[in-house]
Amino acid sequence: MINQFINKAKEDIVLLISFMLALITSFISLPKVEYIDFKVLISLFNLMIVVEAFEKLKLLEMISIKILDRFNNERIVSLMLILITFFFSMLVTNDVALITFVPLTLIIARKSSINPLEIIIFQTLAANIGSSLTPMGNPQNLFLYSKYNINLHEFIKIMLPFVLLGLVSLILINFMIPNKKIDFHIEEVEIKDRKRTLIFILLFILVLLSIFNYLDYKIAFVITIFITLILDKTLFKEVDYALLLTFVFFFIFIGNLSHFGIIKNIIERVLNRPKSTYVSSIVLSQFISNVPCAIFLSGFTNNYKELLLGVDIGGMGTLIASLASVISYKFYAENYKAQKKIYLIRFSLYNFSALIMFGIIFWLII
Repeated sequence: MINQFINKAKEDIVLLISFMLALITSFISLPKVEYIDFKVLISLFNLMIVVEAFEKLKLLEMISIKILDRFNNERIVSLMLILITFFFSMLVTNDVALITFVPLTLIIARKSSINPLEIIIFQTLAANIGSSLTPMGNPQNLFLYSKYNINLHEFIKIMLPFVLLGLVSLILINFMIPNKKIDFHIEEVEIKDRKRTLIFILLFILVLLSIFNYLDYKIAFVITIFITLILDKTLFKEVDYALLLTFVFFFIFIGNLSHFGIIKNIIERVLNRPKSTYVSSIVLSQFISNVPCAIFLSGFTNNYKELLLGVDIGGMGTLIASLASVISYKFYAENYKAQKKIYLIRFSLYNFSALIMFGIIFWLII
């Protein structure tokens, strides 16, 4: 078990850093169980189980293929892929949206002999922007929603201007895709086990109710475990335990750090003003990604609106600003090895342009 953790930590640099930070600070200040936000961890676990079930049952593919098979124009197909990724990311997280829909883009590209480089970059932007609207859209949102006990209406109100502006930008930028006819056909995916699919859809609703505080998250957890044990135990293997551990280590690190008076006071002074929280979250996200950035900065500021906006806008920029972006890159790099550098250049161009534009607009609004 320890060897497996070490091997995983070597592969996941964020996990390794969080572990080292938690370990080093624990020598100075003894960690406490109270530092760990179990509601966030359990809600994230429940969500991962259900989403993995959807992936295995091919539910998202079935819906998207039925939509895509109606079109034969490259620009329109690109727009559909962007919109599908954008809207589904709000429900199943930006990671899962890209894991599900980028392979579809690659299949269409092979069948129609087009290079999907820009479409995949636009899908990545769509996933990172679309997922910002809801608490379950990405891990940092779920964490901040729980940490600051934000009302759902207020959460959507904070993020809606960014998401709407992002949607308009994506529709406009899609005009860069050639307006030409393409021929492709994707085999339809059939849902073989409709009863199991319905059960997991109902479980998803229960998980959402627990996230929105209409149902105790512990009850949702017990129901999730029970249903998974009965219907598909293999789903437990698919959970991203590395991400859950990263959360745990950052909780411990921040809890320990809060006892270092001098450091705590310095960081709190820096984050005292709303705009400084906003700028700090965007900048820090570029280097450690937006999930650990949200966990770290939340320990030192009450400017949750600016922090929420900052880490979601900060998901654009570098490839690691949002780890979901790495998923798209890996898919493209595996299929177009000779184009990897071009992808990174174009990705950086589009993402930093979007980061600067959105960053300035909302800096002026705050």
